[in-house]
Amino acid sequence: MKIVVCVKQVPEGNVRLDPETNNLCREGVGAVINPYDLHALEEAVRLKEEHSCTVTVISMGPPQAEDVLRESLARGADHGYLICDRAFAGSDTLATTYTLSRAIEKIGGADLILCGKLAIDGDTAQVGPELASWLGIPHVAAVRKVVLTAADRKFTVERMMDDGYEEVEVEYPALFTVVREINKPRFSSLKGKMRAKKADIPVLTSKDIEADDRYVGLRGSPTWVSGVFAPEQPDSRGRRIEGTAEEQASDLAEILSPLI
Repeated sequence: MKIVVCVKQVPEGNVRLDPETNNLCREGVGAVINPYDLHALEEAVRLKEEHSCTVTVISMGPPQAEDVLRESLARGADHGYLICDRAFAGSDTLATTYTLSRAIEKIGGADLILCGKLAIDGDTAQVGPELASWLGIPHVAAVRKVVLTAADRKFTVERMMDDGYEEVEVEYPALFTVVREINKPRFSSLKGKMRAKKADIPVLTSKDIEADDRYVGLRGSPTWVSGVFAPEQPDSRGRRIEGTAEEQASDLAEILSPLI
């Protein structure tokens, strides 16, 4: 069985805005694997240990995103691919998932694709479902448990609901987005770090994955950010309302009326 895990490099900690340009200031800010993606990776490695699977990790990003791929290899993945090209700059989630789908098809497809529930920098939770749509395969979101029955080419998964969980059977190929409750990610071993340091990380460009220029980057993005700003800090000072009950009610109504 071939498992592909999608990981994203995200800023470590809070990122401030430049008041002049309204751009994110990334100088001096570290970068890490998106926390939800760590759980997806751990689940892939767990399935690899229990069954005959290979785990391939892919990441779309700038050249420095190679770091999260090597970290993934150190944690148990077998192969890593960096999807990197200036043509991909400015991609929204639709263009990103088109690019990821082309890359997955280029490397031979997958029986199972695992993604984190969402990325902590974008917080859209759109990548997993949109990627499944591009590939034409079923997907299950908010998965907290995965059981593979290889003989029947079937997964039994538990997905979290507001009032409990739902058990779903899915034939593969399929895509799942996982939540933190699914497992506890392991730390990378010294042996894993040594192997990851020497590993070859192929770079896939737009030409390599035979992407259609109409669907990548800004041109392929039907949504875009028109502006970014830091919200003003609200006035946290309290106001005491005094007088009779009628006077207090009248003052309160006057204060609240502009907000209604």
